[in-house]
Amino acid sequence: MTRPLLTFGYSPCPNDTFAFHALSHGLVDMPFAVRPVLLDIEELNRRAHTGEFDLTKLSVGAFAAVGDRYRLLRSGAALGHGVGPLVVARSVQSLDRAMRGRVAIPGRETTAFRLLRLAAPDIGEVEEMRYDHILDAVSSGRVDAGLIIHESRFTYEQHGLVRIADLGDWWERDTGLPVPLAGICARHDLGDTLTLAAEQAIRASVQYSFDHPEASRAYVRAHAQEMSDTVCDAHIALYVNAHSLDLGDDGQRAIERLVTASPITR
Repeated sequence: MTRPLLTFGYSPCPNDTFAFHALSHGLVDMPFAVRPVLLDIEELNRRAHTGEFDLTKLSVGAFAAVGDRYRLLRSGAALGHGVGPLVVARSVQSLDRAMRGRVAIPGRETTAFRLLRLAAPDIGEVEEMRYDHILDAVSSGRVDAGLIIHESRFTYEQHGLVRIADLGDWWERDTGLPVPLAGICARHDLGDTLTLAAEQAIRASVQYSFDHPEASRAYVRAHAQEMSDTVCDAHIALYVNAHSLDLGDDGQRAIERLVTASPITR
């Protein structure tokens, strides 16, 4: 009997290639085959509007817009403590002052932008760009501040920039909950049986990566060519954690809180 082939969209960032290496390479038991498609998180958010992938990583900030097409799995998520996006600039200043200028963001549907709108509702002009272009845009003066995610939180100082806000710290102080960045979603038409099998296979893949941390090294490096091993390891350690195996009750509450939160207009 031929196994169904599921498309799985996730990012080329070290946390995803580490977590989903075993799944993508057939190292865990599953009643389906997988065709991985690696794309920037905002591109995955956009493609979810047409339901392009059977399984896909999505920013929590994008959930509300695609809830009619996808449902969240309990495994494979990226959330935790101390993992939030940062706002950086060329000089020390308040967040409110930075928001009066031009701000580079990694996408309007990213969790990072949703958190920024909650923390600083009076945002001025924003410019969308791929996340790995933001540091150069800020350091060159093209924009006044940048909203950074992924490995940029480890490298912004190398660009001569300073942190002016940690939106993860702000969220944790305000809610007492972990920062919900992204999750793995299954298209509704997969049905309950296949969706549950996907959730179990993703959990098994994450556990395999924890049990065999060196197995994915070449795969991670192949998609993170400009990152040092030190940055890759720090990235993985920060974003792949117990919540990646299962959201847990506090993770579920954090996601529900962020999805339903509305920016306050002042």
